[in-house]
Amino acid sequence: MIDASPQASTPRRAPLPFDWLLLLVVLVLAAGGAVMVYSASALTALRQHQDEFYFLSRQGVAFAIGLVAMLVPLKLGYRRLAAWAYPLLALSLLLLVVVLIPGIGRMAGGARRWIPLGFVNFQPAELAKVVLVLYLAHSLARKREKVKLFSIGFLPHLIITGAMVVLCLFERDMGTGVIMLLVLFTMLFAAGARLSYLVGAILVAIPVGWRLVASTPYRKERWLAYLDPWGHRDGAGFQLVESLLGIGNGGWLGQGLGQGKGKLGYLPAAHTDFIAAVIAEEAGLVGIAALLLLFAVLVWRGLRASRNAAEPFGAYLALGLTTLFGAQCLVNLSVVFGLLPTKGLTLPFVSYGGSSLMTLMGAAGVLLSVSGDRGGFLTRGVQAVRVAPPTRTVGVAS
Repeated sequence: MIDASPQASTPRRAPLPFDWLLLLVVLVLAAGGAVMVYSASALTALRQHQDEFYFLSRQGVAFAIGLVAMLVPLKLGYRRLAAWAYPLLALSLLLLVVVLIPGIGRMAGGARRWIPLGFVNFQPAELAKVVLVLYLAHSLARKREKVKLFSIGFLPHLIITGAMVVLCLFERDMGTGVIMLLVLFTMLFAAGARLSYLVGAILVAIPVGWRLVASTPYRKERWLAYLDPWGHRDGAGFQLVESLLGIGNGGWLGQGLGQGKGKLGYLPAAHTDFIAAVIAEEAGLVGIAALLLLFAVLVWRGLRASRNAAEPFGAYLALGLTTLFGAQCLVNLSVVFGLLPTKGLTLPFVSYGGSSLMTLMGAAGVLLSVSGDRGGFLTRGVQAVRVAPPTRTVGVAS
């Protein structure tokens, strides 16, 4: 007898192989960022390049390449990336060295961070952040039973991350180094590294970081401007003061798209590091709240992907990438609102920057690939993992 009920005749729709909400958030951030990049940069582009679409067109090219970079891990699956962890790590370290060579690395604002590639200036530090997450995820997944050992689970990861941070400091890019260290400590903590090692490393890092700030004139000036921006309005505090004025000018609903005043030569780096100030001025508190909501959803879905991953590599990979997105967003917005000293960090997916957009969209593709996993490695209890089939004694009836 054939059951002709609707339930029997209607086939079940297969679930999407990735988190559609996560994809939607990434695309909305990138699309909204493109709109704000044009709004913040049109006048500057017209003055400097006689083309109001100069920055927008390059952001569009980076977005197109980023889409391809996003689709590749979705097509191939994130597990295949494990084999590329060490080659990509070596390449990233090499590029961080090469960019420091005069004649190869391009100087801008006193920092040597970019390698000119024609249509785009590639920033190796942007790639290095994502590759660091890949390396840590692969290494911690292999060493998860020995991660509590100092010489195996803690020291090698600290050395590799420390090497990247030092190279970033030579590029005058302390902000990227801070993000790398935040990613390292988060992933080590999640993997089960001893808390005493983590706390000890943080206690050592604090005076070292302060020494780096106090001994470098431009970093010291930024710190003093952070403490008293209005007292340094004509110097290192100028950018922060203009950012705060723009935020205050935005009010609840903003001045309207394209109507902000800060970008009219008052706010330096309006379309890059301080694009959130332009959003606050033109879209107001409502616009900033919407931006925060989008990043909150991004972090939520990323942590969900990490929790649901079927095996350790995927779990650590998703956690590291989510930490990277969330930490960079938090630091950027904290700088814009005067909660941290000025750093040269972009707002993920939103700020102008080809290297940042391409690498972060590729990272989002990896996160989307992990989001299709099911199995909950991080939530499985130890007793749920069967190492070997149980041995049973078969009795003979007398």
